[in-house]
Amino acid sequence: MFLASASPAAFRRSAHLNALRSLDRFLDQSLSPQKATSVSQDEQAYTLSFDVPGIAKDQLTIGIEGSIVRIETKADAPRQYKVAYELPLDIDTATSEAKLEHGVLTLKLGKKVPVSNVSTLSIN
Repeated sequence: MFLASASPAAFRRSAHLNALRSLDRFLDQSLSPQKATSVSQDEQAYTLSFDVPGIAKDQLTIGIEGSIVRIETKADAPRQYKVAYELPLDIDTATSEAKLEHGVLTLKLGKKVPVSNVSTLSIN
């Protein structure tokens, strides 16, 4: 009964809106990849790799603040990327490096060893 009372135009409009939303999601995912292509770690560092075809090293900026890494392209880049990752430990920028070869950006991010602020108390 409910379907009989609704107008056919309302169904078409709804179908078009759903199709447009799906197209928007598809374009967002395909034109701006937000995931690292590989992530690994060892005791000293995290290693992240990203596919950034057609981007030159002078068109990228990499910002590190504590445990957060931000990667984005500058305005003059042919493609726009903007991604941020929060890692479990702070990053040591002195032991970190970035390399761009054949359209793949590889970050080797040194782990900052946490400093213990534990004090000992003597027992009386």
